[in-house]
Formats: sequence, C-alpha cells, structure tokens
Amino acid sequence: MANQNADGPQQPSIGKSSVADAQRVQERRERDRAYRSAHAEEIAAKARIWREANKDHIREEQRRWKEENRERSRELNRESMRRTAARRRRLADLRRKARERSAEWKRQHPERVREYKKQWATDNHDKMREYYRRYHAKHRDEVNARATARRDADPEKVTKARKEWANRNKDRLAEIQRDYRSDPEKYRAVLDSNSAAKRLSRRLERAGLPSKKVHRSSAAERRANEHAADEYFGNPDLPQRLRQFTAFTEALTAHLLANGARMREFAEAYVATRERMGLPNVDVEKVVYARAVEIVTNQMRRVDQLTGRDVAAGVRSAKAAVAERERGEQYAALLKAVDAHIRRHSVRLSTGASAVNRARMEAGQPKIPMGPLIVRIALSEAMRVLRTDKLRVGDLRLIRDVALRRLERQNLDQHLLVARGPSPSQPSVRLM
Repeated sequence: MANQNADGPQQPSIGKSSVADAQRVQERRERDRAYRSAHAEEIAAKARIWREANKDHIREEQRRWKEENRERSRELNRESMRRTAARRRRLADLRRKARERSAEWKRQHPERVREYKKQWATDNHDKMREYYRRYHAKHRDEVNARATARRDADPEKVTKARKEWANRNKDRLAEIQRDYRSDPEKYRAVLDSNSAAKRLSRRLERAGLPSKKVHRSSAAERRANEHAADEYFGNPDLPQRLRQFTAFTEALTAHLLANGARMREFAEAYVATRERMGLPNVDVEKVVYARAVEIVTNQMRRVDQLTGRDVAAGVRSAKAAVAERERGEQYAALLKAVDAHIRRHSVRLSTGASAVNRARMEAGQPKIPMGPLIVRIALSEAMRVLRTDKLRVGDLRLIRDVALRRLERQNLDQHLLVARGPSPSQPSVRLM
C-alpha cells in the first residue's frame, strides 16, 4: 500500500514556497505604499528634478510610444478632451449659478449693496483714484465725450458750478493763471491781443462810431453750431456751390495730411531757388497751400461755382486740421522721448533731483518728491531738443502725469525684483 502510494501519480498542489513568496510580495508592496505616503513631497521633488534633467528622453519616449500605439494614443486623447470639456461645462455652470445667486441677492438687498460699495470706496480711496486714472487714460476720448454731453445738456448748471469753484479756489485759479502767463509766447500773444483791442476801441471812439460788439460764445454753443453745420452741409438739397465747397475742403485737408511733408520740402527748395536767382522772397506756407489748391482743383470734376472766399475758408480749415495733427505727433514724440530719457539717464536724473532738494532745503523751501522732480527735469531736457510749439499746457501736464505713472510702475517692478533677488541674466538696477 505504501509502495503504491509512493509509485503512483502525484496530484498538483500549491507548495509552501509559493505562499511565502506571495506574502513577501504583498508585504513589500505595503512597505512601498507606506513609504510613498510618508515621503510624497520628497518623491515628487525627485521626479520633477528627473523630468527637468531628461526632457529630451521623455519627449522621445512619448513620441515613440505614440507612433507604436496610434489608436490607443488617439483614444486617450479623445477621452482627455471629453473630460476637459465636461470639467469646463461644470465650472461654467457653477459660475453661472453663482452669478445668478449674487445678482438675485443684490436685487433683494440694494441698500446693503450701496452701503458696501460706499464703505469700500471710503476704505480704498487710493485704489479708487488709481482705477479712475487708469480708466481715463485708456478711454480718454469716451470719457471726454460723455463729459461734453453732460455739460452741453445743462450749460447753466456748468457755468454756476465753475463760478462756485472759482470762488472756493481762488489760490488755485491764480496759480493756473500764473502757469499760463509763464509761457513768454502765450503771454505776448495775450498782450498783443489786448493792445489791438484797445487801439481799435480808440479809433472807433475818435471816429464817432459805436464800440465793437463781441458775442462770447461758450464751448457748448460752438459744439451745437458745429453739429448744426454738419447737418446743414450733409443735406442733399443744398445748392451746388455748397456741395463743391464741402468736397473741396475735404479733399484739400486729406491731400495735405497725406503729402504735407513732401510738399513742404518742394516749397522750401522753390523758395531757396528764388533767393539764389535774386527774386523777391515768398512765404513757404503760401507756396505749400497754393500748390495744394492747384492740385486739388485739377483733380475735382467741378469747381466752377467756388469763389475766392470759399477757397480761403477751405485753406483755413485745412490749416487747422494739419496743426491738430502736428500737435498729436509732437505729443507722442515728447512722451516717448521723456520715457526713453528717464530710462537712459536714470542715475544722473536721480542725482540731479537730490541736488535740487538739497538746495531747496538750504533755501528753507520744502522738498519735492523724487518721482515728480525726476519727471520734471526729464521733461525740461527733452523739450530743449524736440519741437513743442503746437502743444498746450494741458498736453504737457498730461505727459508729465503719464511719465510719472510709468516711472512709479517701473520702480515697483524693480523693488519686486530686488525682493526676489537678482537673476544671473538680469541684474537689479534701481532708478531712485
């Protein structure tokens, strides 16, 4: 019996070694899982370092796997895009519901909303001023148009408000007038105008004639007149002469705006040639506009009903348009030059501003903040090189404000860079 069992066939069974191996594998997996849980940050950091050091290898392995498993790669990509689209839809739905709840709450509690906005504006006065300043700089034309419409809607209210402001701010008004008179050319123009008016009044009085009647029109009246004129000249039932005048003025203005520089060069060469030949001198501006009128009238189909006064009026309109364009070009060039001057000579400007403040302190005067003083010095130095004859006092003040905001923003970026520490490729440089 024992021999039969020893010599007979053996039944398959799981040995003790196989069970022990399975237990060891399970224990090793548990240890690995516990280690990964306890050192998750360290493992993630090592993985990031390895990925940064083996970008090319990872990219090549991914490309090879996609080539070998195109269908699986496309399937995974589709699944990923579906999950991304579903996640975006869920987030959009959550945001939409949040907006609806917020809007409904605001409709039910308008007093609390107004109180909150008012309190926030009171607590964040500087932020509100900065928001208004940035918005006005970005939407300058729209803000000015809305303000103009409000003023035109109630001119009497605007006049009353201006008088009240003048009574409350007499010192400020005197300062504005002093700033205006500080320009010698403008002050001389005002004196010449006053002298001419007095001479005319004396001549009329000696001749026994009544004094000149002048109607001072406000800006609102002038804009209303311009609007009425636009409607009038846009009427298709106008006589042929007015239509020809409108077409002539528009064509002359467009031609001068497009070819003014080239025509001025031609006029200067023409005047120089006349001087060499011993002929009488002529004005360059007259040559430019005479040539422009000749070209435009030759290009127009009909100018038979235009008079000399119509041509002169068209020339005056074109001159005003060209002057406005030159003003805009001078504004942009001066602002760009001031920014470049501050960046290029920051150290020298800072030193000069410090010297000015020291001199003011020795003279018993208060110090001026470094930013406005640097911008003021840079603006004065840039104006010595560039043409600024078309710019107004308001344009210069706006250029100063824009340059100061950019300087403050640049200083803030430099301070943040210093706080983080300089990088090898970009050293830290402070303007002030």
